[in-house]
Amino acid sequence: MGRSSSRTLSHGVPVAAVCLAALLISNVLIYLYLESVYQTDELLAPPRGGCLPRHFKMVLMKNCTPWLQCSQIRAEVRKLKLIGQGAVKKVFLAEWRAQKVALSKLSSLDYLEDFLHGLSMLQALQGPQVVQLVGFCLEDHTLVTEHQPLGSLLNLDAVFAQEQHQQHNTWQTRLRLATDYVSILHYLHSSPAGRRVMCDSNSLEKTLSQLLLTSDFHLVVNDLDALPEVDQSRGRLVRCGHRELTGDFVAPEQLWPFANEGKPFSDELMPGYDEKTDIWKIPDVTWFLMGRVPGGDLVHFHLFQIHEECKKRDARLRPSAQDVLKVYRSVYSSMVREAAGVRDML
Repeated sequence: MGRSSSRTLSHGVPVAAVCLAALLISNVLIYLYLESVYQTDELLAPPRGGCLPRHFKMVLMKNCTPWLQCSQIRAEVRKLKLIGQGAVKKVFLAEWRAQKVALSKLSSLDYLEDFLHGLSMLQALQGPQVVQLVGFCLEDHTLVTEHQPLGSLLNLDAVFAQEQHQQHNTWQTRLRLATDYVSILHYLHSSPAGRRVMCDSNSLEKTLSQLLLTSDFHLVVNDLDALPEVDQSRGRLVRCGHRELTGDFVAPEQLWPFANEGKPFSDELMPGYDEKTDIWKIPDVTWFLMGRVPGGDLVHFHLFQIHEECKKRDARLRPSAQDVLKVYRSVYSSMVREAAGVRDML
């Protein structure tokens, strides 16, 4: 009986078994590929372009080059036009050896501390999630970074409205951008320079202005002037600025807790908070990023639960950026598989 049964299994089901096994293997390989699309290990990611620390390599370059120093910036970087200005920096489109770069200059010595902090963060956090540093000159209070011609996320809808980019205006591209945003938060919250909080994010517009859209439709964080460190083990919390914050975009713990009692705001009495303020803002940023493309409603449906958790008023109950990132990647993968299944049926 044993041999007969064995022969029946080996000769009676070979075609079905092989087909089923092939199908399962194919599905597994597709799943693994989809899961790997955005599952790079941010903390262990190799330097951009395979360069050594304190080196850079832009798209048109064959070799890595050490960060530019004062003499090189003065002699080789040519300003073209002003493209942005904030309290801390003026940003110019510039040219270095026929390549476009962004040249940032300190606007006022009153903000020197912020400028130096931003530069130190750029140096410490170089990686796929951060704009590439090309060089700096402390004497002249200037720094040079890689230029992203599509600009900040504030320009997203205008970019998609251009004829050459309209084919990218899909739920897939937009969800990948949202995933990049959460990936940036995860990197900042567990970075080599400690647990950092995006403090220049007191409104949707301000948050979007901190992120650059790359030519291949990914995101990099650009402005790191306000990136304080949280260290729970030492009781170190943060306060984003010295003024009272208001509005629904900021997290509840960022609001003055004694407003209802009529007490005037006091920076000294304002309680500190941690990186979970960034988590509160994720649903609002993603809602903007998804826009009104076909399939967007389904994305919001799949993300509803994790977004509900992000909006917990008790910051301790909110998920980590890593937890949110896992859900985003899972939703992206499952929706791509579902879309592929529908196409196969058609």
